[in-house]
Amino acid sequence: MSTGVRRRMGVEERRQQLIGVALDLFSRRSPDEVSIDEIASAAGISRPLVYHYFPGKLSLYEAALKRASEDLAGRFAEPHEGPLGARLLRVMGRFFDFVDEHGPGFSALMRGGPAVGSSATNALIDSVRQAAYEQILSHLGVTDAPPRLELVVRSWISLAESTALIWLDGRRIPRAELEVQLVHDFAALAAVSAAYDEGMATLLKGMVEDEPADGPFAELVGRLTALGS
Repeated sequence: MSTGVRRRMGVEERRQQLIGVALDLFSRRSPDEVSIDEIASAAGISRPLVYHYFPGKLSLYEAALKRASEDLAGRFAEPHEGPLGARLLRVMGRFFDFVDEHGPGFSALMRGGPAVGSSATNALIDSVRQAAYEQILSHLGVTDAPPRLELVVRSWISLAESTALIWLDGRRIPRAELEVQLVHDFAALAAVSAAYDEGMATLLKGMVEDEPADGPFAELVGRLTALGS
Protein backbone atom coordinates (compact mmCIF):
# COMPACT_ATOMS: atom_id res chain seq x y z
CA MET A 1 0.00 0.00 0.00
CA SER A 2 1.35 3.46 -0.91
CA THR A 3 2.20 5.69 2.03
CA GLY A 4 1.78 8.84 -0.08
CA VAL A 5 5.20 10.09 0.99
CA ARG A 6 6.83 12.15 -1.75
CA ARG A 7 10.55 11.58 -2.24
CA ARG A 8 12.62 14.68 -1.58
CA MET A 9 14.74 15.74 -4.55
CA GLY A 10 18.36 16.76 -4.24
CA VAL A 11 19.43 20.23 -5.31
CA GLU A 12 20.78 19.26 -8.73
CA GLU A 13 17.92 16.87 -9.41
CA ARG A 14 15.41 19.63 -8.64
CA ARG A 15 17.28 22.09 -10.84
CA GLN A 16 17.24 19.64 -13.73
CA GLN A 17 13.52 19.02 -13.19
CA LEU A 18 12.78 22.75 -13.32
CA ILE A 19 14.87 23.14 -16.47
CA GLY A 20 12.94 20.31 -18.10
CA VAL A 21 9.58 21.79 -17.09
CA ALA A 22 10.57 25.26 -18.29
CA LEU A 23 11.89 23.90 -21.58
CA ASP A 24 8.62 22.07 -22.16
CA LEU A 25 6.59 25.23 -21.51
CA PHE A 26 8.92 27.42 -23.58
CA SER A 27 8.62 24.90 -26.41
CA ARG A 28 4.85 25.34 -26.56
CA ARG A 29 4.59 29.10 -25.98
CA SER A 30 6.85 32.09 -26.20
CA PRO A 31 9.00 32.40 -23.06
CA ASP A 32 7.61 35.92 -22.59
CA GLU A 33 4.18 34.36 -22.05
CA VAL A 34 5.28 31.79 -19.45
CA SER A 35 5.26 32.89 -15.82
CA ILE A 36 7.22 31.62 -12.84
CA ASP A 37 3.87 30.65 -11.29
CA GLU A 38 3.15 28.35 -14.27
CA ILE A 39 6.58 26.78 -14.02
CA ALA A 40 6.14 26.22 -10.29
CA SER A 41 2.69 24.70 -10.79
CA ALA A 42 3.90 22.37 -13.54
CA ALA A 43 6.80 21.26 -11.33
CA GLY A 44 4.52 20.74 -8.34
CA ILE A 45 6.35 23.19 -6.09
CA SER A 46 5.80 26.71 -4.76
CA ARG A 47 6.85 29.92 -6.47
CA PRO A 48 9.36 30.81 -3.69
CA LEU A 49 11.01 27.40 -4.14
CA VAL A 50 11.63 28.12 -7.84
CA TYR A 51 13.49 31.27 -6.76
CA HIS A 52 15.49 29.15 -4.33
CA TYR A 53 17.03 27.34 -7.30
CA PHE A 54 17.05 30.15 -9.88
CA PRO A 55 17.28 33.93 -9.24
CA GLY A 56 14.56 34.61 -11.81
CA LYS A 57 12.96 33.58 -15.07
CA LEU A 58 15.88 34.88 -17.12
CA SER A 59 18.37 32.57 -15.42
CA LEU A 60 15.96 29.63 -15.76
CA TYR A 61 15.42 30.48 -19.42
CA GLU A 62 19.17 30.58 -20.01
CA ALA A 63 19.56 27.18 -18.33
CA ALA A 64 16.76 25.73 -20.46
CA LEU A 65 18.32 27.31 -23.54
CA LYS A 66 21.66 25.70 -22.69
CA ARG A 67 20.06 22.26 -22.63
CA ALA A 68 18.21 22.96 -25.88
CA SER A 69 21.35 24.28 -27.57
CA GLU A 70 23.25 21.13 -26.67
CA ASP A 71 20.40 19.09 -28.13
CA LEU A 72 20.35 21.16 -31.32
CA ALA A 73 24.13 21.03 -31.76
CA GLY A 74 24.01 17.26 -31.44
CA ARG A 75 21.54 17.00 -34.30
CA PHE A 76 24.21 18.11 -36.76
CA ALA A 77 26.31 15.06 -35.92
CA GLU A 78 26.11 12.46 -38.68
CA PRO A 79 28.17 9.34 -39.51
CA HIS A 80 30.62 9.91 -42.35
CA GLU A 81 29.07 7.22 -44.50
CA GLY A 82 27.40 7.43 -47.89
CA PRO A 83 26.95 10.38 -50.27
CA LEU A 84 27.18 13.89 -48.84
CA GLY A 85 23.76 14.90 -50.17
CA ALA A 86 22.04 12.10 -48.25
CA ARG A 87 23.96 12.98 -45.10
CA LEU A 88 22.94 16.64 -45.29
CA LEU A 89 19.33 15.63 -45.88
CA ARG A 90 19.32 13.54 -42.69
CA VAL A 91 20.85 16.47 -40.80
CA MET A 92 18.12 18.79 -42.08
CA GLY A 93 15.49 16.26 -41.00
CA ARG A 94 16.81 16.29 -37.44
CA PHE A 95 17.18 20.09 -37.50
CA PHE A 96 13.52 20.52 -38.46
CA ASP A 97 12.53 17.92 -35.86
CA PHE A 98 14.03 20.26 -33.28
CA VAL A 99 12.36 23.34 -34.77
CA ASP A 100 9.03 21.48 -34.81
CA GLU A 101 9.42 20.36 -31.19
CA HIS A 102 10.59 23.75 -29.86
CA GLY A 103 8.86 26.15 -32.25
CA PRO A 104 7.88 29.08 -29.97
CA GLY A 105 11.13 28.90 -28.02
CA PHE A 106 13.21 28.69 -31.20
CA SER A 107 11.33 31.62 -32.71
CA ALA A 108 11.59 33.70 -29.54
CA LEU A 109 15.32 33.11 -29.36
CA MET A 110 16.00 34.09 -32.97
CA ARG A 111 13.50 36.96 -33.19
CA GLY A 112 13.70 38.35 -29.68
CA GLY A 113 12.97 36.86 -26.29
CA PRO A 114 13.68 37.37 -22.58
CA ALA A 115 17.33 36.37 -22.80
CA VAL A 116 18.18 37.68 -26.26
CA GLY A 117 21.17 39.99 -26.25
CA SER A 118 22.67 38.61 -23.04
CA SER A 119 26.26 37.41 -23.26
CA ALA A 120 25.23 33.93 -22.09
CA THR A 121 22.55 33.61 -24.76
CA ASN A 122 24.78 34.92 -27.53
CA ALA A 123 27.49 32.47 -26.52
CA LEU A 124 25.03 29.56 -26.66
CA ILE A 125 23.75 30.55 -30.10
CA ASP A 126 27.31 30.94 -31.35
CA SER A 127 28.25 27.53 -29.94
CA VAL A 128 25.45 25.84 -31.90
CA ARG A 129 26.47 27.62 -35.11
CA GLN A 130 30.09 26.71 -34.55
CA ALA A 131 29.22 23.07 -33.88
CA ALA A 132 27.20 22.97 -37.10
CA TYR A 133 30.03 24.65 -39.00
CA GLU A 134 32.63 22.18 -37.75
CA GLN A 135 30.39 19.22 -38.52
CA ILE A 136 29.89 20.33 -42.13
CA LEU A 137 33.62 20.88 -42.58
CA SER A 138 34.32 17.40 -41.24
CA HIS A 139 31.98 15.92 -43.84
CA LEU A 140 33.88 17.81 -46.51
CA GLY A 141 37.18 16.48 -45.17
CA VAL A 142 38.43 19.98 -44.36
CA THR A 143 40.01 21.08 -41.09
CA ASP A 144 41.07 24.63 -41.92
CA ALA A 145 38.53 26.19 -44.28
CA PRO A 146 39.71 28.74 -46.85
CA PRO A 147 37.73 32.02 -46.89
CA ARG A 148 35.31 31.10 -49.68
CA LEU A 149 34.41 27.76 -48.12
CA GLU A 150 33.87 29.39 -44.73
CA LEU A 151 31.56 31.90 -46.41
CA VAL A 152 29.56 29.12 -48.08
CA VAL A 153 29.11 27.04 -44.93
CA ARG A 154 28.33 29.91 -42.56
CA SER A 155 25.93 31.45 -45.09
CA TRP A 156 24.15 28.12 -45.43
CA ILE A 157 23.76 27.75 -41.66
CA SER A 158 22.23 31.24 -41.49
CA LEU A 159 19.94 30.33 -44.38
CA ALA A 160 18.76 27.21 -42.54
CA GLU A 161 17.91 29.34 -39.49
CA SER A 162 15.95 31.93 -41.47
CA THR A 163 14.16 29.23 -43.48
CA ALA A 164 13.06 27.53 -40.26
CA LEU A 165 11.69 30.81 -38.90
CA ILE A 166 9.71 31.48 -42.06
CA TRP A 167 8.37 27.91 -41.99
CA LEU A 168 7.21 28.35 -38.39
CA ASP A 169 5.16 31.38 -39.44
CA GLY A 170 2.21 29.41 -40.77
CA ARG A 171 4.06 26.36 -42.12
CA ARG A 172 2.87 27.27 -45.59
CA ILE A 173 5.52 25.23 -47.39
CA PRO A 174 5.73 21.48 -46.75
CA ARG A 175 8.57 20.76 -44.37
CA ALA A 176 9.96 17.89 -46.47
CA GLU A 177 10.29 20.21 -49.46
CA LEU A 178 12.25 22.73 -47.43
CA GLU A 179 14.62 20.07 -46.14
CA VAL A 180 15.46 19.05 -49.70
CA GLN A 181 15.61 22.67 -50.84
CA LEU A 182 18.19 23.49 -48.16
CA VAL A 183 20.39 20.63 -49.34
CA HIS A 184 20.03 22.02 -52.86
CA ASP A 185 20.89 25.47 -51.50
CA PHE A 186 24.15 24.13 -50.09
CA ALA A 187 25.11 22.69 -53.48
CA ALA A 188 24.09 25.92 -55.23
CA LEU A 189 26.16 28.10 -52.89
CA ALA A 190 29.13 25.82 -53.42
CA ALA A 191 28.64 25.89 -57.20
CA VAL A 192 28.54 29.69 -57.36
CA SER A 193 31.69 29.90 -55.25
CA ALA A 194 33.36 27.28 -57.48
CA ALA A 195 32.90 29.63 -60.44
CA TYR A 196 35.26 32.06 -58.72
CA ASP A 197 37.74 29.76 -57.00
CA GLU A 198 39.72 26.76 -58.23
CA GLY A 199 39.87 25.19 -54.79
CA MET A 200 36.10 25.38 -54.45
CA ALA A 201 35.74 23.86 -57.91
CA THR A 202 37.83 20.87 -56.81
CA LEU A 203 35.79 20.53 -53.63
CA LEU A 204 32.53 20.67 -55.62
CA LYS A 205 33.70 17.86 -57.88
CA GLY A 206 34.41 15.75 -54.80
CA MET A 207 30.95 16.52 -53.43
CA VAL A 208 29.12 15.24 -56.50
CA GLU A 209 31.36 12.45 -57.80
CA ASP A 210 29.82 9.79 -55.55
CA GLU A 211 26.30 11.20 -55.74
CA PRO A 212 23.79 8.54 -56.88
CA ALA A 213 21.28 9.26 -59.62
CA ASP A 214 18.47 9.46 -57.07
CA GLY A 215 20.39 11.67 -54.61
CA PRO A 216 19.46 15.28 -53.77
CA PHE A 217 22.42 16.81 -55.63
CA ALA A 218 21.55 14.86 -58.78
CA GLU A 219 17.92 15.89 -58.37
CA LEU A 220 18.97 19.55 -58.36
CA VAL A 221 20.91 19.08 -61.59
CA GLY A 222 17.86 17.44 -63.14
CA ARG A 223 15.57 20.27 -62.08
CA LEU A 224 17.92 22.92 -63.44
CA THR A 225 18.36 21.04 -66.71
CA ALA A 226 14.58 20.78 -67.11
CA LEU A 227 14.27 24.57 -66.85
CA GLY A 228 16.16 24.98 -70.10
CA SER A 229 14.22 22.39 -72.07
